[in-house]
Amino acid sequence: MEQKKLESPLYTDFSFPLNLQLKPAVEWKRPQELCRFPQFIVDGATRMDVCQGVLNDCWFLSAVASVAMNPPLLKRVVPTDQSFQNRYTGCFSFRFWQYGQWVEVKVDDRLPTQNGQLIFLRSNQSNEFWSPLLEKAYAKLKGGYPALNLGFPHEALVDMTGGVTEVLMVQALPVALGSFLRPLLARGTLINCANTQGPLEKKNELGILFKHAYTVTGLETVRTKYGPVELVRVRNPWGKVEWEGPWSDSKGVEWRSVSREEHQRLDRVAVEDGEFWMSVSDFRQNFEVMEVCHLSDETLSGGETYRPWTCTSYHGRWDSASSVPQYHLTLLEEDDDPADPELTCSFLLALMQKHSRQRGVLLPAQISVYKARSGNSLLTPLDVSVLRPVLNSGLQQQREVVLRGRLAPGNYIIIPSTSEKLYSAEFLLRILTEKGNTAVPTQKLVIDKSIPKQIVKESVLALPSTSQTQKLFMKHCKEGQCRPLQLLNLLTEVLSGGGKKNTHTNTHTEIFMRFDTNKTYSLEFLEISPALTAAGLQVDEFVLQLIGLRYTEPDLTLSFPGFLYLLLKLHTMNRKNHMFSGTPVLNINVEWACPECAPPPPPRVAYQCSAGSPKLRLSPPPPTDRTAAAAPR
Repeated sequence: MEQKKLESPLYTDFSFPLNLQLKPAVEWKRPQELCRFPQFIVDGATRMDVCQGVLNDCWFLSAVASVAMNPPLLKRVVPTDQSFQNRYTGCFSFRFWQYGQWVEVKVDDRLPTQNGQLIFLRSNQSNEFWSPLLEKAYAKLKGGYPALNLGFPHEALVDMTGGVTEVLMVQALPVALGSFLRPLLARGTLINCANTQGPLEKKNELGILFKHAYTVTGLETVRTKYGPVELVRVRNPWGKVEWEGPWSDSKGVEWRSVSREEHQRLDRVAVEDGEFWMSVSDFRQNFEVMEVCHLSDETLSGGETYRPWTCTSYHGRWDSASSVPQYHLTLLEEDDDPADPELTCSFLLALMQKHSRQRGVLLPAQISVYKARSGNSLLTPLDVSVLRPVLNSGLQQQREVVLRGRLAPGNYIIIPSTSEKLYSAEFLLRILTEKGNTAVPTQKLVIDKSIPKQIVKESVLALPSTSQTQKLFMKHCKEGQCRPLQLLNLLTEVLSGGGKKNTHTNTHTEIFMRFDTNKTYSLEFLEISPALTAAGLQVDEFVLQLIGLRYTEPDLTLSFPGFLYLLLKLHTMNRKNHMFSGTPVLNINVEWACPECAPPPPPRVAYQCSAGSPKLRLSPPPPTDRTAAAAPR
């Protein structure tokens, strides 16, 4: 995204993809060439400043219209301290959310035109340019204007808000649809809708376009002469082509039963500006899909107007040499809904695969929620195989898997997983809860305290020192090599000299058999750490993952010979680094792991310390993204 400066005082962004398959008559012009007094924003940025051009990106424009309804949110994406007057350089900046952080995208202000008119997104005011410049910045983020042809509104909403989106089928929602929408809008949730049951952008008999994204902009109970009526306010990003049924601007005779004061309260204007009202029942019959974007207190700053979620985010990784990450969820604060007789806590879980488009693969992923055991320790593989999850999203091959939940107050374990065990991939887990509810990574598996103490004491008996071994060898093998008879004498002295049998092998065999719970003569990956602890060795997460990479079989199990060799290697590390403290437990971590004798890490390994335990992370390539093609225009 680097910007280069020409000899002219105005910036030209040479990194913007200009390979547009457009008509030859298309010219790139700056706003000063289109009007006399261009403005970045005129009388505030609103949803009415979003009018679609010839580009099939209504999915993006409907998201922009939704974001424009929340000025603080829009200000984060569109910095308002830019203008065509003060310190004007021809360069404009915008910000988008990418995998947990906000990135800045800079573009010049050259826009595609034809016959002196903008051909893509434009404002309803000819001298206002924040919206077409925002469209250009988003096109740059995605790879050019052609990348915006066809897409999903919820993807654009995530990129502009950092929120969590879910796709809902309208017919599957509660019959009292207004009661469902009202708390969503109260939280500042952004909502888009579409009807996919007909030819692309053809109208049904009441004016609703098929496979076209609309924005839900409000919900009101309107007082009429005949009683209250619940109406939904919807906007077409085209800025025209409206609903033609009951309560419409053009044919809605129902408005005659509404007082002038009520008209003013609703701020209703009977003009074709793309925005219209319709009853909740008509909304259910004419729209099939609804995409909602939930905002957290990190992304929404609407004061007391909204009641957003509290968001906790964790960056994690699925790796063939590590255990599946687990997170502890504590639900304490019940929903503040007097109409709901159940004492439950609502939450949202969102699992996003990072850089999936650049990798060219989306792994089948799922979110499972289990009832926690005592404390917040990990669930063992046996627990997961026996216990039934209280909630499960099912495997989904999507960029982001979202699970909506309502559970009784208590402690739970969240496990994000993938069915592709041999693939490595990074993910972002976001947990949205009410204030007072928390989520943290689980602690390491609790070790069985019933292991006899003598096992630990015997397991850390020192092996013969290097000097002792060398002295014994030189006594019998003076020429630096050992002949058969000399070897026999050496072994005879070793076995007879001490008069005692070394108990290491027997002790380690007992430990191995104790932790081989399924009696397969191999240790599962989660059984390795407690087995090492029983042998007097404690390793951190980084070293444990290196062990998984070096010593385990392809199915992540550790054989008995591998277990003995691993113990020998770890004791060698202890002896060579002189770090033994004299206590029954030896701590081995990445800070002192000997680079010569420790198992070598895989290529491109970076050590990342974050909240919780250290994690092994393969350094990823820079993130890119493109927009899905099978979606409403």
